Amino acid sequence: MKVLKLLLFLCIAGFIGLVGYAYLGDLAPDRQQVNIPVPLDGR
Repeated sequence: MKVLKLLLFLCIAGFIGLVGYAYLGDLAPDRQQVNIPVPLDGR
């Protein structure tokens, strides 16, 4: 029974940690403009 309680506690703590990281973590990517010339000569 103690193992089941420990497993339940770890699942709940992991879920709370995942939700906290999703809301508080800075997951936005860095944006930058990229210009690449494309040859249009048809060859």
